[in-house]
Amino acid sequence: MNPDPCSLSASPPRSWPSEGYTRAPYWAYRDPDIYAREQARIFRGKSWHYLGLEAEVPEPGCYKTTYIGEASVLLTRAEDGSLHAMLNRCAHRGNMVMREAFGKARKLYCVYHAWSFTLEGDLARAAFQHGLRGEGGLPKDFDTAQHGLRKLRVNTLCGLVFATFSDEVEPLEEWLGDVAAGIRRVLRKPLKVLGYDTQRIHANWKAYHENPRDSYHANILHTFYGTFGLSRQSQESGMILDASGRHVYFYTKAGTEKESSDYKETSSSLRSVNDGLRLEDPGILKWTDEFQDGISVQILTAYPGFVLHQIANSLATRQLLPKGPGQADLVWTYFGFADDDEQMTRTRLAQANLAGSAGMISVEDAAVCEMMMRAMGDAQEGESYIEMGGRDLDGGGATKLSERAIRNFWHNYRLDMEL
Repeated sequence: MNPDPCSLSASPPRSWPSEGYTRAPYWAYRDPDIYAREQARIFRGKSWHYLGLEAEVPEPGCYKTTYIGEASVLLTRAEDGSLHAMLNRCAHRGNMVMREAFGKARKLYCVYHAWSFTLEGDLARAAFQHGLRGEGGLPKDFDTAQHGLRKLRVNTLCGLVFATFSDEVEPLEEWLGDVAAGIRRVLRKPLKVLGYDTQRIHANWKAYHENPRDSYHANILHTFYGTFGLSRQSQESGMILDASGRHVYFYTKAGTEKESSDYKETSSSLRSVNDGLRLEDPGILKWTDEFQDGISVQILTAYPGFVLHQIANSLATRQLLPKGPGQADLVWTYFGFADDDEQMTRTRLAQANLAGSAGMISVEDAAVCEMMMRAMGDAQEGESYIEMGGRDLDGGGATKLSERAIRNFWHNYRLDMEL
């Protein structure tokens, strides 16, 4: 008798390539069972996830709706000024409680059956709890304390807000390790939000997560970087990972070229170096060394879905949100400092055009992620080769000419996923 096709697994048995973290099998980007497992083991597992800026919920009663993986989440500021994060899912019948991206409220109110919650996520009132005229209502032993919103742990660092489902993961700054220094370098003062940009990328979230970890591609793919000198492989640069390899940041110092014969030989063949291009208004290249260290570009990535960038004087966070095996949202939040003068704010806004969904630099990142997914096809065979700079987790040292950070990503991913 033929087996019932409905009883068969949707995916064939999987085994990781024997080369380990120097390979990434293409099925890891496409398999719906893998995607479902990621939601449980990574996004609801032992990781911290970026929710937003403290400046986005500046006053008591302010809230923001966002996501961790595919879970709808609320970030609130309570009357005492404390920050809270919780699932944006009513404890009654699972309806979304708050629908607006941002707002201000005295209570969190579910429109379906009028259950209301405090800003800390506790159930305050259930409509008709005691019934009407002696009929209906909730059981007499109904305990409001047992039916609040699912609360998450919250930690902050330099105005950034992170949350986790886990009671076991270490505190945020300890989890970030040495990479926390890259956050403290940039976020030195109170922040102010300048704007937002959200793009849908038709690629698996991991394809994009690899991208800002990939210091090697920046001066090859991005014509603007190489041509106009904000970042070149010939400039002074470095890469720092935390001890676990989960998180990384790298930096480049414009104007520190140390060209060599091998650099000239390679750069002359790169399409990203085009001496024939000119800017009609070169003002976008003018930047102030506001941190007094010569760094023109710093890109920081925290596992599994956060990016902080400084590109000249453009400052932004990126929040990576998976939306199925084949697509993800990337939410850009542009910001400056609360004490910026008008000229600096204008500079930050002008240089924001370098990044974002249509940025003169970053538009190419989403494009190559989508190209990768199209090239993978059904992903039943094939794998990435990740050996630039070595075959181990430390190979390549501090140089940007390395895929060390990507090898470390896949190492941690496999640990979390038990693959």
